[in-house]
Amino acid sequence: MFAGALAPLGLLLARATRGSLGANPIAEALNELGLTALVLLIASLACTPAREILGWTWAIGLRRMLGLLAFFYVSLHFATYLGLDQGLRFAAVFADVTKRKFIFVGFTAFVLLAPLAATSTAASIQRLGFPRWKRLHRLVYVAATLGVVHFFLRVKKDMSEPKVYAAVLALLLLARVYVYWRDRRPR
Repeated sequence: MFAGALAPLGLLLARATRGSLGANPIAEALNELGLTALVLLIASLACTPAREILGWTWAIGLRRMLGLLAFFYVSLHFATYLGLDQGLRFAAVFADVTKRKFIFVGFTAFVLLAPLAATSTAASIQRLGFPRWKRLHRLVYVAATLGVVHFFLRVKKDMSEPKVYAAVLALLLLARVYVYWRDRRPR
């Protein structure tokens, strides 16, 4: 799984060294890194419904790694924006974040994912206590939703791809609601 998750980065770097990222290579890199981050984040959210509904117990063991890989790609996405697109001009980044809605939404998702990545260890669960840790990690649903909204706001014309991601995310969230109500009803 680790090698498969890093394959998009390897392909992106290979294309960059060959100069085959198109007319706007920075935008292409940003798009590919962001999309890979969204795919991995949604895949991490699919692990619990896969266990609860399909009985795939092995999927839960992948959840943390998928989430951390998603954060890795989100960080690369942001670093590419900050370093290559904006040339480390923090005033320009601040202006973008405050004026451009899709950048504000994406930045907010990044900020929400940072504490989740930082507290993804067993030691963090012990330090915070499981109930507080679990409450904190529910921010992943907000971050994933913001990621999809960021995608919608970024796309100019063809909304079909963001709609697919929104539908998959909605299905996963509905699966969580189903599992919640299934486990709450009297036997």
